[in-house]
Amino acid sequence: MKVLLVEDDATTIDYIVKGFSEQGYNIETASDGHQGLLLATSGHYDLMILDRMLPQLDGLKVLAALRATGNETPVLILSALSHVDERVKGLRAGGDDYMTKPFAFSELLVRAEKLMQRGQSKPVQTAIKVGPLEMELLTRNVTLGGQELILQPKEFQLLKYLMEHANQVISRTLLFEAVWDYHFDPRTNVIDVHIAKLRRKFEELGYGELIETVRGAGYRLRQRF
Repeated sequence: MKVLLVEDDATTIDYIVKGFSEQGYNIETASDGHQGLLLATSGHYDLMILDRMLPQLDGLKVLAALRATGNETPVLILSALSHVDERVKGLRAGGDDYMTKPFAFSELLVRAEKLMQRGQSKPVQTAIKVGPLEMELLTRNVTLGGQELILQPKEFQLLKYLMEHANQVISRTLLFEAVWDYHFDPRTNVIDVHIAKLRRKFEELGYGELIETVRGAGYRLRQRF
């Protein structure tokens, strides 16, 4: 198993390299963001351990650039930035896990091994099916009851999120943050507008009851109705 560590603190580098080497892992290091991104995109790694605050290129920018190339290497963010907002930013940028410093190597190793196991066994999802709804993620083609559904980009993202969480009640706050990537503003009706548009398109194909409003809680995409 091959691990890439992108970290600029020499003491931390030595500590992690020693620990992983003793466990039989092949570990390579980069001490700045540019070097880390270059290594990550030019070679194969089973895991990347990535610091947030790096010289030359911030860790989140490294992660965003990596994901933009289609690289799905599991990434464990290791950072002194421990506030919940920072952890959320890291995970939303494409991180698979987030640990804060100071840390215990035993926990780092367990989390790293879990991510590497997941990366080996996780199939690439190319389609989602929920009842009469089918979504092809590569072509962005959506059908409802076998009939093509034409969606705008935000409608597609909204429906994708609902399909990924079918039969769950999803709050307006969570939908707003997941699809629009903003903190929820209770004065906006953008969620209601887009839900209404989806419903109208569903109604035209005879599936008007597929999205359920749960009063005071949010919305639910029903798998059966």
